Amino acid sequence: MKLPSIDTLDLDNRRVFLRVDFNVPLAKGQITDDTRIRAAIPTIQALRAKGCKLVIASHLGRPKGVVDPELSLEPAAARLAELLNNEVIFAHDIVGDDVELLTKELTPGGVMMLENLRFHPGEKGGDEIFAQQLARLGDIYINDAFGAMHRAETSISAVVAHFEIVGIGLLVQKELDALSRCLTGAARPYVAILGGAKVSDKIAVIESLAHRVDHLLIGGAMAYTFLKAQGFPVGASRVEADKLVLAQRLLERCAERGVQVHLPVDHVVNTAFDSEAPARTVDVIGDGEMGLDIGPATLHRYAEIIAPAKTVFWNGPMGVFENDAYAAGTKGVAEACAACTGYTVIGGGDSAAAAEKFHLADRFSHVSTGGGASLEFIEGKDLPGIKAIRTRSRA
Repeated sequence: MKLPSIDTLDLDNRRVFLRVDFNVPLAKGQITDDTRIRAAIPTIQALRAKGCKLVIASHLGRPKGVVDPELSLEPAAARLAELLNNEVIFAHDIVGDDVELLTKELTPGGVMMLENLRFHPGEKGGDEIFAQQLARLGDIYINDAFGAMHRAETSISAVVAHFEIVGIGLLVQKELDALSRCLTGAARPYVAILGGAKVSDKIAVIESLAHRVDHLLIGGAMAYTFLKAQGFPVGASRVEADKLVLAQRLLERCAERGVQVHLPVDHVVNTAFDSEAPARTVDVIGDGEMGLDIGPATLHRYAEIIAPAKTVFWNGPMGVFENDAYAAGTKGVAEACAACTGYTVIGGGDSAAAAEKFHLADRFSHVSTGGGASLEFIEGKDLPGIKAIRTRSRA
């Protein structure tokens, strides 16, 4: 079912409760990366153009239901005002008579932002009273917070039932369109690239992709669990010992389905991540050494597989890319994807951060704003935020 969106709903001059994902990194009260705020601008401007009165809501960090001034959304409101070149009224509370009055005083095209939703204990667990209080702040509910769609929080799921008109924003529509192309009817050859620390985080993704892709390229610390499962020496590399049998079974299932799984053939190693000794490249990891990045031979091999791909899905770095000594593998994979003429998608998270770091994000077909949400979507899960809107729009 195609979800109702701001392009199809009658929104003119209405109060719109707009759930966004402004969970941005802060340092000493300053936003260090405003990507998620900028991603919401098209939806916000489209709604303002319709004369809507916007009540914007988001979470930030994990204050656990108590007020934490260091996690206030006031800096996000200030940054949004700069990007819009327009006043953004900041409500220093979330619900209540005073906040409700502010929403009713908004003029067409006006924008206000609520304080951090997670300052209220009712945001977690689908609290019905909190849902009703939030619903009084708008006439229409629009969700443009793809990065939070996989969480069954009150402002994502429970509140939806209290609105007559619900829908999704332009960002969520873009995310669903892009990720759906990685699930259904993807052009081939189809290459998936998975990295990161844990096999356990990617089990369901591998199972899902094994039905769809031609090649699976594995890097990051999770590669060493797979390598150890096959009997290769991994030294002191990070390994999930309780997942060795599972890793072997996943490799066998991929083989049964004709998926070619590629693991690192050389490695950038050191005795510790913070070691002052220079990193070195090896084909065989020695005792006391840990793999911290894929090596140049592996990168060359991966780049050759990526080049002719018609579809690429990438989630997870190839190494500890935050340290330049172990960033070459992730940077090289990002460059290979950026040079690929196929449809290239980054599934959010650290891969998106890496693409930004290497100034390559704008060369991908799509960079998701939600790491966890994109993975669960690729796994085939029905995201709570999507399910809530679909259910309400059918009612």
